[in-house]
Order: sequence, then structure tokens, then C-alpha cells
Amino acid sequence: MSGRVRLGVILLCHADLPMAARMARIWAEGGARVAIHVDAKVRAPDLAAMRDALADLDGIAFTRRRRCDWGRFSLVRATQDAAEHLLRDHPDITHVYLASGACLPLRPVTELAAFLAADPDRDHIESVSADEVGWTVGGLNEERFTLYFPFDWRRHRRLFDRFVEWQRRRGVRRRLPRGLSPHLGSQWWCLTAPTLRAILQDPRRAEFDRYFRLSWIPDESYFQTLVRRHSVQIESRSLTLAKFDHKGRPYQLYDDHLPLLEESRCFVARKAWHGADRLLAHFPRPASAAPDLSPPQPAGIERLINRTIRRRLQGRPGLYMQSRYPRKDAENGKTAAPYAVFQGFTDIFPGFERWLGARVAGDVHGHLFSAEMAEFAGRPEIGPGALSTSAALRDHDAQGFLTSLIRVSGRMQVFQFSPRDSQILNWFIATDPNAHLFVVTGAWMLPLVNSGMPFDDVRRITAHLQRVELAQLDVLNSVWVKARVQVHDLADFLSRPLALLEDALGQIEPHAAPIRALPAMRDTSGLSDLLRRLRNAGLQPRLGAEGLPLAASSHEGQATSGRPDSERTAAE
Repeated sequence: MSGRVRLGVILLCHADLPMAARMARIWAEGGARVAIHVDAKVRAPDLAAMRDALADLDGIAFTRRRRCDWGRFSLVRATQDAAEHLLRDHPDITHVYLASGACLPLRPVTELAAFLAADPDRDHIESVSADEVGWTVGGLNEERFTLYFPFDWRRHRRLFDRFVEWQRRRGVRRRLPRGLSPHLGSQWWCLTAPTLRAILQDPRRAEFDRYFRLSWIPDESYFQTLVRRHSVQIESRSLTLAKFDHKGRPYQLYDDHLPLLEESRCFVARKAWHGADRLLAHFPRPASAAPDLSPPQPAGIERLINRTIRRRLQGRPGLYMQSRYPRKDAENGKTAAPYAVFQGFTDIFPGFERWLGARVAGDVHGHLFSAEMAEFAGRPEIGPGALSTSAALRDHDAQGFLTSLIRVSGRMQVFQFSPRDSQILNWFIATDPNAHLFVVTGAWMLPLVNSGMPFDDVRRITAHLQRVELAQLDVLNSVWVKARVQVHDLADFLSRPLALLEDALGQIEPHAAPIRALPAMRDTSGLSDLLRRLRNAGLQPRLGAEGLPLAASSHEGQATSGRPDSERTAAE
């Protein structure tokens, strides 16, 4: 042991006694005195095997066995018994470290002793005011001190919950013992012998024990509260790395955690899996000639574990799976990555898809939601992630189709859109922060200009597509929109196509080379004449017509196509 520090260790063992015996040997061979409490529920043959495994070591004692239940005062009683044994039989002990049989020492025991010797009067115990704790699981911070908890949470869960609710309705509020300020913290601590003796020999200990006996999870509050009465210096941080999942269960440490534990510089970590052979062989690190007195630095591994807890609760962004299908608007992101939707551009530039594909570091698809088929880039029969080109299969779960494409590809996904396509995902895309929408309204009219179709068919198609696009614009103008949306009418786009196209391309490909030449544009010379004929036929073009020059037309005197007024009104 370093300096005048003599370390005593309490090991609370409930299961996996071979693992606990291995940990006890590490502590004892490092020079610590060890008091082992074995849960009374453990079978006698298992305990006998543990005693035999440790028979060759001095300084190891087995204390009175108690039946320990999670969240009950029996854990505190077991700790008190072991602490009293250490302090009585080894009066030279200066510090007592509380650990479990699954706590793995990461650094040499002599290095821990040297660290404690640098400030021998300091108690290392997490002790946070109950008013300020935000990490407890189950919603019981202050109430664990003010209500009664006579029922075991695991064995009598229904009685436990009903009695808590009954006390809340009746306004039950226990009175804390005079002079106590309730504190919470990790169960694992290292206290100086004077502080621990003061707690165990407190004249009011019987009163405190009666109070905490009916509190909830007293092993996280008994010593954490009473240390505030007796400690000279408190370092409100445990020397044991112990992280818990969203249900309050301790994380298991495996072989792949080895680099993170090495970087953490923690003295002890809980809780190591018994099959982590590489981890158990690597730690504790061998003692060096000059002890390393650097404090624990667990921030890195704690951040990683916190991220895993969030991932467990929220799921991976944009991942939908049968086992935990998200509630509507409560999912962790609608999609897994940014993507872009270009609406109207293929109507203005027939070769736009191929042109854009040469300038974007991603997959540029055609009309994925076309009525005929899903037009994947290159037009394969089977798309990325084995997605089918079948429109029927796609529309059976359109949301799953889009989110799967974005998640499995690993590249920026870009696709074309039009009022001619299925509109089933308008709200989904508009409310997705990952979506970039670039819309040129009224561009769908250009393919109709020189289509050669009868004018009545052109008028009917125009009325239908205009209604569809106006409904889509109502969605895009909603206050609920979270996508990045840019909408230009056709007249505005045709007046400055290069500037608007460069702006759109720059948003999805910031390092794209400047556009030196536009892709080939569709002939627009007959558009103004078509707009005039549609207007004179009783259909008011509302998208893209404003600002376009209206040339003289030979059809100026033709007002209608001969359809009844009622049918024309319905078509609009």
C-alpha cells in the first residue's frame, strides 16, 4: 500500500461467484483487506466452491449473509455488516471501497492507494441533492424519501404501484429525520475510515435506519445522505465507472470495450461480462515503478454510452422496423439522410436527369413515383436494396419505399417529380427536414404544347394537373413544413434559368463546378398560344402563365371547344 493508506474492500456478491472470486483475488493480491458478502439466496455448494478458491489468501473474510432484494434496505444492511467487520478486525484501514463481485479493477490496486494517499481526507462518493437529480429511472426522486415503500418492486409490482398511487391521492408525506438533507448517487463509493465510522456509530443511527428501511432504493441514498453529516471533504464522484441503460440496468462490458476503458483511466468498471476473456486478461494493468496519479477521465466512454441509450430509445434515424415501428410524428427522423426532389425540371429540360447525374455525387433517378413504374437511375429491373420497380408494390407502402431507398443506398438520392406522379407522400416529404424540394410550377404544361393531342384532351389534362399541383402547393405552404422548399413559377424560371439552376445545384452539391452550359431546353414557342386558347376555352391557367408574353394567335376568335358550360366548370 502507498504511504499510510490501507485499503479495505467490500464485495457484494449475488451471482456468478467464480467471477466474484476472481475479482476478490485481484483486490487481495493488490494488498487490500476484503470483506465478502454473499447473498443468502446463493446455493451453499456455490459458496463452498468460492471459499475453496480463495482459501490460499490471507485478508479475506466472509461476513454474515443476508437475503438481498433489489431496491430494499437489505443491501444497506449487508454493506453495514461488511464495513463493521473491516473496521473492527483491521483498525489500520484508512479507506473502504464498496464494489460488487462483477466490478473489474482497471488500474493496479497500489495505484488506487497512491491516488487516495495524495488527498487522504477526501471521501469519493456521488452525493447529489434530490432536488437536482435528473437521472433517476421511474419518476421517483423526492418521493422515494416522502412515501412509504413496504412492498418489493420485483416480487409485488402491482401492490407496489397501487400503494404508491394510494399515498399520492391521500397526500401522504413522510417527515425526514431532523437535520437530514436527502441526497442521491451511485451505490459504489470509497469512504475514509473516520467518515465511515462516524456514519456507523452515529448516536441516531437507529432512527436513520428505521427511516431508510421504508425508503425506495436506499443503497443509492443512505450513505449518500449521511455522508453530508460527517464528511470533511467530499468529492461528489464515484471512482467506479458504472453506467445504466434506459431501464436502470447496468451496462455489460465486453471485449470490444477494451480501448474505451483503457482511455477512461478509471480505477474500477462495472460490470464486466464473465465471458469477456480479453478484457479480463488485460485488466488490471500491471503496476509501474512510478504510480500514475492522474484522475479518472470517463467522459469519452460516458458520451458513447449516452449515445447508445438515445439510440435505443429513439432508434436509428430513418430506420423503420417491425420490432419497434414508430408512432406517427414520434420517430427519430423520417428519413436517414438528406435527399433532393426536382419538380418540373425534366419538363423544361428533357435530358435533365442525365445532365444532373454527371454533376452530383449521388444517385439521380427519374420519376420514382411515376404511375407506370419506379424509374431508378439507369432503369434497372431491381433497384437499390432489392426495391422493385413495380408501381403497385411501391404504392403499397410508399413511405417504406422511399425511406428504405435513402437508408440502404449510402449516397445522396435525387429524383424527379411531377403532378403526373403519385402524390401519396406529399405531406411526408414536406414535413421531412432531410428533404430539399425545388419546384417549377406549371412546367408540366410544356410537354402539352407540341403533343399533337386534341385540344379537348389537352384542356382536360391541364385542368387535372393544375388541381393536383395547387393541392400540393397548399401542402408546401403549410406552417408544418420542415423541408427546404424553393418554388418558382414557370415564367420566373424561364426568365433566368441559369441563376436558379446554379442555386439549386449549389444547395445539394456545394462544391459543384460552375454551370457553363444549360441542358437542352424544350421548345416553348407555342406556350403563349396554348395559354390563350385555354383561357378563351374557359380554363384559367393559374400556374406559370403570369408574365409570359402572349403572341397573336389565329385561334383568337375560338372561345370554346363545344363542351357544355357545366362540364367545363367541373373540369376547372
